Amino acid sequence: MKISGSRTALISLLLVTGAVSCGTQTPTPQSNTTKATKQAFSASGYSIDGGTSNAWQGGYSGYLRVSNVAASTPITSFEFTFKFNGTTTMAGSAWNGTVTGPDASGIYTAKSPDWLQYSPISVGGKWDLGFNGNGTFSGITVLAAKINGQPLSSDTIKPTASLSANKTSVTTAPNSVLLTATAADNVGVAKVEFYDGSTKVGEDATAPYNYTFDVQDSGQNGTHAFMARAVDLAGNTGDSAKVNVVVNVPITPGSGTPLPAADSEYTKRFLEMYNKIKNPANGYFSPEGVPYHSVETLIVEAPDHGHETTSEAYSYWLWLEAMYGATTGNWTPYQNAWANMEKYIIPTDTLQPISSYDPSKPATYAAEWDFPDQYPSELKFNSVSVGQDPLANELKSTYGKNQIYGMHWLLDVDNWYGYGQCGDGVTKPAYINTFQRGPQESVWETVPHPSCDVMKFGGKNGFLDLFTKDASYSKQWRYTNAPDADARAVQAAYWAHQFAKARNQSSAVSTQVSKAAMMGDYLRYAMYDKYFKTIGCKSETCAAATGKDSAFYLLSWYYAWGGAMDGSWSWRIGSSHAHSGYQNPMAAYVLSSVNEFKPKSPTAVADWKTSEKRQLEFYRWLQSSEGAIAGGATNSWKGRYAVPDAGLPTFYGLTYDWQPVYHDPPSNQWFGFQAWTMERVAEHYYLTNDANAKALMDKWVKWALGKTSLTADGSYQIPSTLQWTGQPDTWNPSNPGSNTNLHVTVLDYTNDVGVAAAYAKTLTYYAAATLKHTGTADAASKNMAKALLDRMYSKYSDTKGMSVPEVRSDYARFDDKYNPNSPNRDGIYVPAGWTGKMANGDVIDANSTFISIRSKYKQDPDWAKVESHLNGGPAPTFNYHRFWAQADIALALAEYARFFKN
Repeated sequence: MKISGSRTALISLLLVTGAVSCGTQTPTPQSNTTKATKQAFSASGYSIDGGTSNAWQGGYSGYLRVSNVAASTPITSFEFTFKFNGTTTMAGSAWNGTVTGPDASGIYTAKSPDWLQYSPISVGGKWDLGFNGNGTFSGITVLAAKINGQPLSSDTIKPTASLSANKTSVTTAPNSVLLTATAADNVGVAKVEFYDGSTKVGEDATAPYNYTFDVQDSGQNGTHAFMARAVDLAGNTGDSAKVNVVVNVPITPGSGTPLPAADSEYTKRFLEMYNKIKNPANGYFSPEGVPYHSVETLIVEAPDHGHETTSEAYSYWLWLEAMYGATTGNWTPYQNAWANMEKYIIPTDTLQPISSYDPSKPATYAAEWDFPDQYPSELKFNSVSVGQDPLANELKSTYGKNQIYGMHWLLDVDNWYGYGQCGDGVTKPAYINTFQRGPQESVWETVPHPSCDVMKFGGKNGFLDLFTKDASYSKQWRYTNAPDADARAVQAAYWAHQFAKARNQSSAVSTQVSKAAMMGDYLRYAMYDKYFKTIGCKSETCAAATGKDSAFYLLSWYYAWGGAMDGSWSWRIGSSHAHSGYQNPMAAYVLSSVNEFKPKSPTAVADWKTSEKRQLEFYRWLQSSEGAIAGGATNSWKGRYAVPDAGLPTFYGLTYDWQPVYHDPPSNQWFGFQAWTMERVAEHYYLTNDANAKALMDKWVKWALGKTSLTADGSYQIPSTLQWTGQPDTWNPSNPGSNTNLHVTVLDYTNDVGVAAAYAKTLTYYAAATLKHTGTADAASKNMAKALLDRMYSKYSDTKGMSVPEVRSDYARFDDKYNPNSPNRDGIYVPAGWTGKMANGDVIDANSTFISIRSKYKQDPDWAKVESHLNGGPAPTFNYHRFWAQADIALALAEYARFFKN
């Protein structure tokens, strides 16, 4: 039976905090109590016992008491197993916690209520979990316990385990191997875990203990050394002898591993796209081998020039080369892509001069503001506390240095702006940045500036005093990481590892795999509040965190780091804003569960395991009634820890924000974020068969397919702009709401090839996952993926890849002047009296416009089309070849070939 807790538990919490409540009751300990006959943990500063508070004919009221006798660490959670010493059993209901059982051995399990974490049991305090019992209470025996998640027990006898398999070799796929374990222990077996080498692959809590190893394709070839680990009620473990299962499945078409062009029409198309992208005549790469954001130079979106590049482009390049290696067995291009990334977009140690960093004072606070004209933002050195950086020491201890191994998000590949590296004016590629002034600063309102500001360009303080207000300024460097790109690089490395392993070429990518694990180690900065404040912060004066209580375990919009040019000081920050489109549970799974990718720092694997679960919960919290995923959440309302608007729901202390990070345009109106992020969930579902990932995908795919149409002209229409109304329910992990008040509407549709490819890849993985886990591929998603790929290929192929005409009415903003009276205060804001110059001599002042500080655009061969529009003509039309889009098209073709050749 299960005896559930109730609201009566609140009274114990309130008594501890000194608050007052009414309308609840609590068990009142009496003087005639009967102690447990075994106190298992009093020597550790804790004790667990039981007693009675009342008795009657045939029954009694009892309690189970957890006490903090002398432990300096407060009790935030507990769990223990116990037996009654006599013939008594529980009856009725329990309060102040939950009790489950008894099992066949008469063992019960007691757990603390969730809200204990908000008012922990300090030294001298106690918690009584009350119950009603049948018979006469004669004490309890505590078998094992966990306090704050840590096992405590006087039992040190390890359990025993043995393992057998119904077959030890597999030569055909699909096929399965049934592993069966037996286990025994003096006080009881809690569960048996199954391992393939050092990687946990499953567990079973009920005898007979079984795990089914499914052989899906040749990617699993090799010897699998399985082992069973018994875990007893005290947390002791005992391992079985290993059982080897040899998999030797022939590499055949459709087996899950890409094959040479002759084996599939879609593999041929992949190689055709690959060759177009890699053809020097098509202009996707710079002379240094750096991928451009787009072939075309006149393009304004997140990057403000086509021959800039982003960490996003690099991550797609890595994935493209991983698939090429899988198809051809040639891993040199993948190795070269990683080396190029390290050389050009991961700042070298020399470009991160750090001789001093204090994790107890990681940064100086500056508020974010609603509009660019509210900047510069004052640096508050003493009036706003900043929490401690809990990662720095273990990262330095692990890797022996203070420098960060992560990509900066934006490069001026051809040095188009002319800043060069650290003011030299000539080095290319050069690190630059743009967005620095709050959520309303669109690309049309930015002032591009060098990441290494030695005050050679801009004004008297370089560009620094456009963004922050201080008494004086130092020459400095600073970089910003886009976490979704680094996570995608890890994701691509995982597939490179899997594909190389299938070809018995693991050593070809082993160096990159270890570096991907290191990148994941540093990527954890994206899990932390911007200024390491505690989660749930609602004022600048809220508590500064001292450890991991500043982590929300989601991938935020960025992390950033910088310092003085002489290395005398440096800083690091996270971001308080988490967007659904940036989450990557697939990468979190890889970094926490795949042995070769586990980062070396002591707490990294646990952090990523927590993040994997938290990200899936985040999607569930944000899934609309229809199925689309809403925007996100923040720990710093308005970017300055303001009090959130009334009535907004929360997620583990974070406040719902339908348009997190940026508002011009609203950040979650683009369907591309849906396709990108749900592809990662689909991969996660494919690899893990996780029920939460499956539920998310089932609902999302149904919605997306319902909004997709195949048109009579041989094209297609997929969602483009989304509109959101309502809000999700406040998150309750034990009982998630149904979000009946959160809705999405599709405002318009598109035939964009990049988004369509990402969407097709998502559908392909979903269909493959359903095939793998149910035996039958979801026909609707499989068929739509094929239709989208076929129609793109037949209708939109060109000599450089694939493209569709795009009407750019937003290019009217090229000559917008700052207008403080417009609703969004459009135009470039430069404070009155501030003057400076771009590297080419363009003047920066209060009269500046986008084009006036980018006058080189007037030399672009496509400028005449924009100029005509600015003079009253129609909006210009362009065919763009964005690197990420062309790579995603190629990848979607290869993935379809991999799973559904025929």
